[in-house]
Amino acid sequence: MTNSKIKHFVVIITLCFSFACKQEKGQLIEIEGKQIPVDSSLSGIDSLTAFIAPYKKRVDEVLDSTLAHAPRSLDLNDGERNTSMGNFLADLIFEETAPLFKTKTGKELDFVIMNHGGVRAILSAGPVTARNAYEIMPFENYISVVELDGTAVRNLVLYLAGARRAHPIAGMQIVMDQDGGLESITIGDSPFDESRSYFVATSDYLVAGGSEIGFFPNVESTTDTGYLLRNAIIDHFRKKDTLTGQVDDRFIMKDQ
Repeated sequence: MTNSKIKHFVVIITLCFSFACKQEKGQLIEIEGKQIPVDSSLSGIDSLTAFIAPYKKRVDEVLDSTLAHAPRSLDLNDGERNTSMGNFLADLIFEETAPLFKTKTGKELDFVIMNHGGVRAILSAGPVTARNAYEIMPFENYISVVELDGTAVRNLVLYLAGARRAHPIAGMQIVMDQDGGLESITIGDSPFDESRSYFVATSDYLVAGGSEIGFFPNVESTTDTGYLLRNAIIDHFRKKDTLTGQVDDRFIMKDQ
């Protein structure tokens, strides 16, 4: 057989195999589905349970190791305008963020504000663990520092004065008069100065407009610390032997 005939033979055989192996594209004609409740009625898969077990054991050891102690429970509903849990959280955010912000920018942090709804658990009396931090702050939210001018700070305070919930604050005192008007604002140790700007620590979620509260419609600058709120809580737990918080005079409503 000549080379030419061999080449033609190979081409023909190849084409035959190509057509023989060609499959028609299928068409989706029906989809069926059903709801599977995820509850105790579902049985585990032994092989997966065995595979996960050592990892779960290690995670539980880390989360449940004692980091500090709370002599009494800190609550979110034990005060009208500020609460023991809210004050504790705002104070620790100030304490953990201020030196970091100073290192990054050379500037001083003025005050802290968080939203009441962002604090998802109280701190019960007894041993305090990393698991408590995950319960308090289950979200992957970071601490941001925003720069607000005096007008924005005043508007923020007026919002807090009219709010129905006690939003956590630190580094600031607000006093409302007997008629419900704003009597005074003190930031740090100084009276509020509307002609200057202030640096405020909060969560990146609120800076982005989350929760529809509208704390920060106008900011002059934003500094992303790269510091998870939950990590700040855990770091604070590790530094402190005893954790305390109380309702105080950071927000005063004078009796009518």
